[in-house]
Amino acid sequence: MKTLIVMKVVAVVVLLACKSPDVLFLKGAPPVAGVRKLVWSDEFDKSGLPDSTKWGYEVGGNGWGNNELQFYTARRSENTRVENGRLIIEARKEAYQGRNYTSARLLTQPKSTWTYGRIEAMAKLPKGVGTWPAVWMLGKNISTAGWPKSGEIDIMEHVGFDEGVIHGTVHTEAYNHGKKTEKGAAITLQDVTTSFHLYAIEWTADKIDFFVDDRKYYTVEKSVLGNSEAQWPFEQPFFLIMNVAVGGNWGGQKGVDETIWPQRMEVDYVRVYQ
Repeated sequence: MKTLIVMKVVAVVVLLACKSPDVLFLKGAPPVAGVRKLVWSDEFDKSGLPDSTKWGYEVGGNGWGNNELQFYTARRSENTRVENGRLIIEARKEAYQGRNYTSARLLTQPKSTWTYGRIEAMAKLPKGVGTWPAVWMLGKNISTAGWPKSGEIDIMEHVGFDEGVIHGTVHTEAYNHGKKTEKGAAITLQDVTTSFHLYAIEWTADKIDFFVDDRKYYTVEKSVLGNSEAQWPFEQPFFLIMNVAVGGNWGGQKGVDETIWPQRMEVDYVRVYQ
């Protein structure tokens, strides 16, 4: 019996050791840090509009500080819906409210915010030049402090003209793209537009680790950035945002391919562990 148990353990270890980073994660898989507990999630099991108890919308076509081309809509199934167990955020080429593209920007504010933990989203990304999907977070105090003093954590950003390059970044008052001092790193995958990958951060008072498929590729540390609020505003509640932008200062750096639309980001689940 002991020999059989040992053989089973060895077999499991071998399977784990051989697992490709591109292997899809199944719903119900435990977090990497086993001591954490699931405190919030959306499995997108109910078809229709996103769960209004968990998600709200930001609406408008003002360029969103980045000269983006889309108008973000609310409760419009053409732009956001749940179907076949997945959340769809779809950018479309259409005239709407003075803009030529529509899309959606979902957020958990003011319904849910978190300070520290593991935040993860299993997603498949849109394809093509001009797409700019993101899974990211902003400080709860943004309405009073403003950006970038509130802090920003980009769990996943991708621009279509640079397909396969996933960016993880933080922005603060001291370190941000306006000053060209933002802190971040990138990892390259071959199939982000055709396969689902798990994008995550693990966030504590002292550091933020960035992961793709549980492979850590970047760490930003308070001891390196500094202790002041301008350097490290990450000791307060943050809320989650998911969106697909069109064009803009970064997403549109190489133009927008007008032949590719509609394009969608599909999200299998979002989970928060603390």
